[in-house]
Amino acid sequence: MPWPEAGQPSEPEVPDPLVARLRAAGCVFAEEEARLLLEAADDDATRLEALVQRRVGGEPLEYVVGWAEFGGLRISVAPGVFVPRRRSVLLAREAATLAGTTTDRTAVVVDLCCGSGAVGALVAHAVPGIELYAADIDPAAVEVASVNIAPYAGHAFVGDLFDPLPASIKGRVDVVAANAPYVPSEAIALMPPEARDYEPLIALDGGEDGLAIQRRVAEAAVPWLAPGGALLIETSKQQASTTAALLKEAGLRTRIVRDPEIGGTVVIGQTMKGAP
Repeated sequence: MPWPEAGQPSEPEVPDPLVARLRAAGCVFAEEEARLLLEAADDDATRLEALVQRRVGGEPLEYVVGWAEFGGLRISVAPGVFVPRRRSVLLAREAATLAGTTTDRTAVVVDLCCGSGAVGALVAHAVPGIELYAADIDPAAVEVASVNIAPYAGHAFVGDLFDPLPASIKGRVDVVAANAPYVPSEAIALMPPEARDYEPLIALDGGEDGLAIQRRVAEAAVPWLAPGGALLIETSKQQASTTAALLKEAGLRTRIVRDPEIGGTVVIGQTMKGAP
């Protein structure tokens, strides 16, 4: 499977005062961030100062430079759109593995609650030629996702969960990869300020127990799946058993996959082959 190599950032000479300024603002990886800001400024001192002011003011680095690294890809992001997390590479990796097993036809893949479209883009990069769809309730997210999945001929739609997807793919989706919000409402206040203060609440808040959106995804997914199709939901280690129970209640054969190195947890549910 052709996973991308991690991109190598350019190595401009980093002025010590810039590093010190970022470090004083609490940027743990100040030297690396300084290089990325210098690269984004493109030798324009005025632009560099504007970018640095945004960063030291607490704005996420990804918003400041306009992209996030995800599984070796540069994913475009914009203020107000959920920034893809490293742990979600596990979701993309497992989705790509399943999509790659569909050898008798073109695999149909849906990136649900797609945000920036990072998961769908990485799956399409790993498994060239898939039929890719993405959906999110946030129009700003779908606008960004459209850019990120365009190189793979992907289609992005605005709407609630499966509702905006074309009826023509119902019953023939091989893989649904869902990164629905799963933070319990009361825990939002405990999140890092970069997420809590800048990312949209709709992309973070999973309701009272964190599973409100996952529950709706599990209830609605099966009619969209092809025989042998799979629903993959990113969740937390603590919530995984409950997420798995939701998929079992929907009639899916369920397993849990974890990657401690990146902190990722994914629950996978599959339909029986030969049965809808």
